Amino acid sequence: MTRFSERSPLARFLLVAVAGIIVVGAGYALWLVRGPGPTAFAPGKRLSLSQSDAIHANPSGVPPELANADLITRGEYLARAADCSACHTTQNGQAYSGGLGFVLPFGVIYSTNITPDKESGIGNYTDADFLRVMHQGVAPGGKRLYPAMPYPSYALMTDADALAIKAYLFSLPGVKVIQPPNTLAFPFNQRWLMALWSTAFSRDQRFAVNSERSTQWNRGAYLAEAMAHCGECHTPRTLAFSLDNHRKFSGSKQAGWRAYNITSDNKTGVGEWSSEQVALYISQGHAEGHGTAAGPMGEAVEQSLRYLTPGDVEALVAYVRTVPPITSRDLPAVKNLAAPTVHSEGVAAAFDPRGKEIFEGACASCHGWSGISPVLKDATLIGGRAINDPSAINVVQVVLSGEKRSGVYMPGFGAAYSDIEVAAVANYVTARFGARTSSVTASDVESLRLQASN
Repeated sequence: MTRFSERSPLARFLLVAVAGIIVVGAGYALWLVRGPGPTAFAPGKRLSLSQSDAIHANPSGVPPELANADLITRGEYLARAADCSACHTTQNGQAYSGGLGFVLPFGVIYSTNITPDKESGIGNYTDADFLRVMHQGVAPGGKRLYPAMPYPSYALMTDADALAIKAYLFSLPGVKVIQPPNTLAFPFNQRWLMALWSTAFSRDQRFAVNSERSTQWNRGAYLAEAMAHCGECHTPRTLAFSLDNHRKFSGSKQAGWRAYNITSDNKTGVGEWSSEQVALYISQGHAEGHGTAAGPMGEAVEQSLRYLTPGDVEALVAYVRTVPPITSRDLPAVKNLAAPTVHSEGVAAAFDPRGKEIFEGACASCHGWSGISPVLKDATLIGGRAINDPSAINVVQVVLSGEKRSGVYMPGFGAAYSDIEVAAVANYVTARFGARTSSVTASDVESLRLQASN
């Protein structure tokens, strides 16, 4: 056999070239599958937090207003910014005691009890245990967590911030609650596979400052990516269930709800919103002419975002508005025109008549025939993305489950109406107030109802 050193220069060159092409091709394939990092869209030299200077101040930690607060107070602020309660508290359950079900295509995962109970919670966690869970998704004993726990995002969080959250959680009373077992189908019930998944898709790297962006932008990036983990809902996922940052913040469907496009796209994102409108939506759950937050986004406002300081809200807005525009091709531009103040027989005639009857009996008194609420601004339908979504996913979910948060109450009608009746009213309101009519069926409602029940 001819040795490599004895081959002709041309042969050696070709072998090296082929090897190089294979390496580059493999790297490109990995980049395509794994995707870029969450802030890779913004060019600029990255600095570790220890390298950041006075101009690019360390964006982690609490805002200036709480700089001198005690550790537990700081931890409470950060726990709210990280929206821990939303996933670890069931409806009518005790805070942070877990048990909330996440319906996935391959089964149901239940959230962990993160109160300091030593038997069923995290009362025996050391600092090292807590950091490993937050940054690597590995619980004591080597138990691998599923990425329903957003540890790929929390990996960006500093040790100090994570341990402040731990201090806050450990200051709370322990609650003994045994969670239901997960119901994942094979092979998804094999936790050891998560080691392979994490190696491929979870970088386990702390946040790095972009030296070419402002302190405000970097603070907003830290809040959005390391704490609030906005991408976990608003960024589509790949077939491997990792975040597809090639389509960052362009919207996603999960847990029976649709998280809409929040890129700077003018037609289907928030490009035409003013910074003040985005800030109001984030902090209060409603922006005039753009609708009201409901479902998981309503929970995020209620349990997390409304507690952010005005400066942190402004930083979050400044960052989100720089995400490049991506158009959601299945969504029309939002219709902002009010409907006639009396119901349209033409609209009613085109659909199941029960839709108009239900709207008249259960909806019109609050939402108004024009779509502009005579009662509460948050009940105005005109301009909302959900009512202009021809899938009507979120409309159906709101009809089924209602909306309950500070200053806003809409009862759920899931028990009062059948699947076919819910479909009828959803199709009626999208036809009356939206840009494009939905065609929801009873089977669609049945599927969404099952997801809403967990």
